[in-house]
Amino acid sequence: MTRYLIGAGGWAYFQVPGERSLAAYSKAFNFVEVNSTFYEISSLRLVKSWRSSVPQNFEFAVRCNKALTHQHKFQATSEAYETLRHMIIICKNLKANILHLQTPSTFRATKANADLMRNFLSSTDLKGVRIALEMRGAKQPLNSTLIRTMQDLSMIHCVDLSKDEEPAYESDIMYSRLFGRGSHNIYQPTDEDLVRIDRRASKGDHKTVAVSFHFVRMYKDAARYKTYRQTGKFPMITESTGQRSLIEVLQEDAEFPSSRKELILHQGWKLIDLTEDKRVHASYLLQKLPERTYRSINEIAQSLNFTKTARNL
Repeated sequence: MTRYLIGAGGWAYFQVPGERSLAAYSKAFNFVEVNSTFYEISSLRLVKSWRSSVPQNFEFAVRCNKALTHQHKFQATSEAYETLRHMIIICKNLKANILHLQTPSTFRATKANADLMRNFLSSTDLKGVRIALEMRGAKQPLNSTLIRTMQDLSMIHCVDLSKDEEPAYESDIMYSRLFGRGSHNIYQPTDEDLVRIDRRASKGDHKTVAVSFHFVRMYKDAARYKTYRQTGKFPMITESTGQRSLIEVLQEDAEFPSSRKELILHQGWKLIDLTEDKRVHASYLLQKLPERTYRSINEIAQSLNFTKTARNL
């Protein structure tokens, strides 16, 4: 049976009154991707406190510090080896089986870079930690030399299933970091999006599927996917449906005055409950507004009621 690890990129914004973020997070999810290590190598004292804050069966994945991938770029320097050594120690203290390496967009999938990667990683004792490689910005397919290097080193090809990416080869582990189809990570996946992600994640003979959500509302979206995996159904986003659901969402942070175009730009990516069983982006209803400047949510509600009445005449 395939084991599913569902979580998000970090726990700092997971807030529950009276509880520490990581402890609270670990009650909701069974997996987290440690994002902070990409920017700064954490102290072992801090790392050990993370491990002691979660249940025994909770799993971490660790992002490798960018000094290795962005500064040294797999060059055999003492500093690069020291960075990797520290990251492996962090993984072992967290009992993390996966170390995620993200290359910059300037690091191309060439034979020369594949050879660099092979020489560097094969000369290091990874102590059983698996490398998940994400070729950020690599628009061309991975070349055969790089694929062979990754396979020889038992690496995992990390892809974004929300952008229809697929691993270049079969692996016992599927690892996906989800950012969505919007600008940067400003996106909220529909039920249909999550079903497509699940189908891609389930394709192949994987022992483990690890899915790390990075959408702007990553915790809510990860929870929706977890519920779907457990029940086959998706929960509602709001407490209402239709126009009332839109009003609930706009009340969160909509600013006024705003034009119809501005409302679609800043609020349209959010999900609303069109019915109890169907989620759509807020843009679905906002596009029905007449083009004008709105000074309050009440004006939007009145306008939507007017357009609804007009369509029924």
